[in-house]
Amino acid sequence: MIRDLSETLKAVLLDPAFATVFPQLAAADIVFDRPVEPFTPPKTTIDVFLYDLRENLELRSNEYTVDTAGGAAITHPPALRLACSYLVTAWPVGGPELALQEHRLLTQVLRVLSRYPMIPANFLKGSLVGQNPPLPMVALHPDALKNLAEFWSSLGSKMKASLTVTVTISVPVFADVSDFLVTTHTTSYAPGDLVPPEQLLQIGGRVVDQTGTGVAGALVDVLDVGLHQITGEGGVFSFPTISAGAHSLRAVAVGFQPQAQNVTVPGAPEDYVIRLTPL
Repeated sequence: MIRDLSETLKAVLLDPAFATVFPQLAAADIVFDRPVEPFTPPKTTIDVFLYDLRENLELRSNEYTVDTAGGAAITHPPALRLACSYLVTAWPVGGPELALQEHRLLTQVLRVLSRYPMIPANFLKGSLVGQNPPLPMVALHPDALKNLAEFWSSLGSKMKASLTVTVTISVPVFADVSDFLVTTHTTSYAPGDLVPPEQLLQIGGRVVDQTGTGVAGALVDVLDVGLHQITGEGGVFSFPTISAGAHSLRAVAVGFQPQAQNVTVPGAPEDYVIRLTPL
């Protein structure tokens, strides 16, 4: 993921939309090398050196999120919010007044990076595509590299004009948990003051084999009220209108023994799982 972030920053800096506004930056190479002496790139170069990784405690979250897809509920454990800090230096080659060229390049880099407090989705690369929440980016982070002289000394190089950029990405620590989506939805109808309200419930469940794999195309009956459903992808079924109380569910599928079980509506999610045994 860190490699994908570096490729993303490269895409931001070389955005064709800025080519005519910042021609010097557009013509430069973007590298990610350690800027140690002798550093002599063959052409004008912007070096984006990753120097620090640490957890962003301000953005830490302990909340789980849940998405639904194809009748399944996908639970996402909270990800580690990793702050990646880069040191950006400019290395002009050829032409007069190299120091002034360097200053101009750093200005152009700063103007491009400062444009995006969040990295737009169209720049994201690899595993960062579709990452949520968006990636916050801070150019000239106030807490970055407070002792520049010590930093350059540790690299064995002389001090050089630079700027910093910090981007926070989400790094999954635990795997997502996928399970079937079961719902119990209650609807009440009250025709009048003297008529007791009628309650209808919507329930959903899943037909699976002995390994827990969903069985699509299975027939599911509510035997006592004559309701029928064919399971879809993942073995998911749903009955939109059923009364509360005791019912008998039965599932029939090719290659499996029929299976019936009693349920009480509303019930727990595991009550609506029908597990089939092969013939």
